[in-house]
Amino acid sequence: MSFRITTVLFLSCVLWLTSFVIVPQASALTSIELFDLDYELCTGENAKGGSVSSGSLRPTNCFFITGKAKNNSGKPVVDADIYGRIYDANNNPVMANRSRVGGIGVVPPGVSDFKIRISVPTTQPTPLKLEKFKASGFAGKVRPYYYDDFKR
Repeated sequence: MSFRITTVLFLSCVLWLTSFVIVPQASALTSIELFDLDYELCTGENAKGGSVSSGSLRPTNCFFITGKAKNNSGKPVVDADIYGRIYDANNNPVMANRSRVGGIGVVPPGVSDFKIRISVPTTQPTPLKLEKFKASGFAGKVRPYYYDDFKR
């Protein structure tokens, strides 16, 4: 009887100790610094289309927000969400009740360029003001799959 208890305790201790050695890599949220922000009007095929709001199609202007992303983590960051505030020339929000303006699929270590597309109603005058932009993503794939995995 005591041999059985000793064996169970020994195996429990071994499993507990190995749990510290065999630890999956954590995919912690990583901050990305954004700077040199600017915007440009879309041209060509990117400029076509409208935006659906409240069930009606409204005319919009297409813009690309461009800038540089600085990843200090030393590892590629994936699925980085970009947050910020965009205001028109009259200081009215372009995307009311939304702070997420887009995303970057992969941000390599170091400084890299990024470009995201936004649509702004034609009723909102330019120049646009880009404020409080930041980004964060993960060191590993967060989603178990991508929608592209199912394309045939």
